[in-house]
Amino acid sequence: MTDETRELRIKRLIYRSRYTGTKETDLLLGSFATRHLAKLDETLLREYEALIENSDPDLYMWISGRKPVPAEWDGEIMTLLKTFQIDD
Repeated sequence: MTDETRELRIKRLIYRSRYTGTKETDLLLGSFATRHLAKLDETLLREYEALIENSDPDLYMWISGRKPVPAEWDGEIMTLLKTFQIDD
């Protein structure tokens, strides 16, 4: 989407993060996206966008620490997600 503005991209990613298909992942990713995406630089925004292409169960297991995070996804965004607290 080369014509998409940053603002529209962030809105799309927030929407996508809120409606992943799994209630727990919706709550976690939706809250994180609402609070942090606008502050991320382009590199981290791209990393987040790519990360959420993974399946909801995998994302939840990685973020919750129930499964090890594959090396290709174990970056700054995953660190932010693992330390994120919804009630901050």
